[in-house]
Amino acid sequence: MRAWRVHPPHGVLKWVLVWMSFCFIVFKVGPPSQWRLKDATTVHSPCPPCEECFCSLPEYPFNPSDCGKHDPAMSEEMHKDPVTMLSEEINLQKIVANESMEHARRLVMDARKSISHYQEEAVKCNLAVETCEEARERAETQLIQERRLTALWENRAREYGWKDTTR
Repeated sequence: MRAWRVHPPHGVLKWVLVWMSFCFIVFKVGPPSQWRLKDATTVHSPCPPCEECFCSLPEYPFNPSDCGKHDPAMSEEMHKDPVTMLSEEINLQKIVANESMEHARRLVMDARKSISHYQEEAVKCNLAVETCEEARERAETQLIQERRLTALWENRAREYGWKDTTR
């Protein structure tokens, strides 16, 4: 058995290749040119100038203690006693632990409320199922009694000469 293959016209294939190469060129050349345009148009830099850092750039990796000594908050933190720093850290961890415990307690209370709600709904559902089951059983016994009564009346009617023409 010979399989027939349908080939697109050569013009379509050429246009697809041209279009793909154009998209590839735009993808490769576009972003760097946009970066250059952004750099040329941006006058104000989002970061502060380097003059505000009071340490020289070459010294920074070798002498990090000088960087920030002109900042009062930083120098205060750097001159704290290790015991004070540890006690602050322990207090912060206690606060975080207490907040986590309170959050967990709230979640447990919400879960308990949900559980009690679902248990109440389950009790209601079970009562409804029991009621329906009892009603079904009553209807079934009434149907059996009705069939017996119908059979009795049919037998009496046949004794008096009635013939069932519907069957």
